[in-house]
Amino acid sequence: MPQSITQVDAFTSRPFAGNPAAVCILEQPAEESWMQNVAREMNLSETAFLHAERDGYRLRWFTPTVEVDLCGHATLASAHVLYETGALDRGRQARFYTKSGLLTADDEDGWIKLDFPASPPDTVHAPPAFDKALDDAHLSYIGKSIFDYIVEVDSEAAVRRMKPNFGLLELLPARGVIVTARSDDPEYDFVSRFFAPAAGVPEDPVTGSAHCCLAPYWAEKLGKPDMIAYQASARGGVIKVAVRGERVLLFGQAVTVMRGELL
Repeated sequence: MPQSITQVDAFTSRPFAGNPAAVCILEQPAEESWMQNVAREMNLSETAFLHAERDGYRLRWFTPTVEVDLCGHATLASAHVLYETGALDRGRQARFYTKSGLLTADDEDGWIKLDFPASPPDTVHAPPAFDKALDDAHLSYIGKSIFDYIVEVDSEAAVRRMKPNFGLLELLPARGVIVTARSDDPEYDFVSRFFAPAAGVPEDPVTGSAHCCLAPYWAEKLGKPDMIAYQASARGGVIKVAVRGERVLLFGQAVTVMRGELL
């Protein structure tokens, strides 16, 4: 039987921006090898698979090469598809059971609010060849969350012009590396880029899970819990963030760009 699949651009209000994710709503659990093959075929940074479970949905995320423990934009895309197709009324909360625990999504005035675990970084020493891997940029801070390294550089321009050595980044003991700086644009509080070649994604366009680290880092540094962030990839995307104790609220928009069937 054909399996429907939807491609969604997440953390954007317009097509062909933000971060694309594929979403498969399944009638029952699927084989892990099949899900990995579908993700490889879609060749997007993430493909999400979900099926009904308890009072919500079991949700898993796959890059073209590996399954990951947490993904923001594909969770946003999954909630968007549930609401858009009428599988879930917009007044109801989407509840997702994942490898990172229970995650929720709510539709709020055209934005979808995600409730995720915070992952604040701890200060660490640079691993070998770290500076070279990051284009010999001046690093004013180096930290590590449960998933990623995070580095602050001295300007938004340094974030935007960075050309990392993906071969060296792939050897680091982490999912990826977040590069960030204060924003020059008064509309945003900070900017970032995210590189994860070890997970099969050299540069991720807009990374919700990275903001679980970025939000507490910048909240402490700027002295404000509610901020607006811009991920300065080629596609670009906007994320509103709010730090609430050990949780981070991520607000994003999403646009469906394609619907099809897996035969």
